[in-house]
Amino acid sequence: VPVGQAYEDYRNHPLFTNRMKAFLSVLFDHEIDYVYPRLWHTKAETLSKFIAKRPGGINWAQVRSCWQGQRQVSVSGRWRQCGICAACMLRRMSVHAINGTEEKETYVWEDLKVEKFENGAAEEFPRAKPQGALFEYAVGGALHLDHLAGLLNSEANRIPLDQQVFQLSRAVGLSEQETRQKLERLLTQHKKEWEGFVASLGTQSFVLQWVSGAS
Repeated sequence: VPVGQAYEDYRNHPLFTNRMKAFLSVLFDHEIDYVYPRLWHTKAETLSKFIAKRPGGINWAQVRSCWQGQRQVSVSGRWRQCGICAACMLRRMSVHAINGTEEKETYVWEDLKVEKFENGAAEEFPRAKPQGALFEYAVGGALHLDHLAGLLNSEANRIPLDQQVFQLSRAVGLSEQETRQKLERLLTQHKKEWEGFVASLGTQSFVLQWVSGAS
C-alpha cells in the first residue's frame, strides 16, 4: 500500500520476480523459479502453520521483526524492538491472532493500552516523546494496517484493486476470478485480525484514538 506520493513497491511482487527469473536464467544458463507458498495468507496464519509444523523447534519469539537499530530502541543497554512501527504492529497483531504471548520487555513500547502514546514506553526509555520520528512511525504503523483492513470497502480503491487482480492473475498463472477470491479472502482475514487486535487494546488505547480519527 503506497503512502502519500511514494511509488508502489514491487520488489517482492511476482511481476518483479518473474522478470528476475528471466534475467537470472539467461545470466547463469540455469532455470530459476520463485515460489510463493504463503502468498495468500496473513502473517498470523503463516506463524500458526510454522508452529504446528515445528513444535519445539526454532523459537519464533527470538526472531526480530523491527528494523530499528540499537541506538534508537535500547532500554537500559538492551536492544529491544520498538513495538510501534508497521513491522512491530503487524507482529503484535499476528501474535494476538494466534493467542500467543510475548514478554513485555520484547518491546520499547510495552503497553499499547494507555491513552497517551508517550506513556506506553518503558519507564527507563529516555526518548518517549509525544512528537518526533518514533511518534510518526507509530502513527504510520497503525494507519498502514488500518487502511489495509478497510481496502475491500473502499470505493476509492476499487480500480487499484482491480488492477492488482489483473496483474497478479497473469503473474502467478491464475484466472482473474480465482485471484480475486484469494485476494479478498486475504484482506478479509487481515481485517478480522486487525479489528480483533485493536479491540483487545481497550477503549482508552492511543492506537484506537488514531484509527478512529479521535486525534
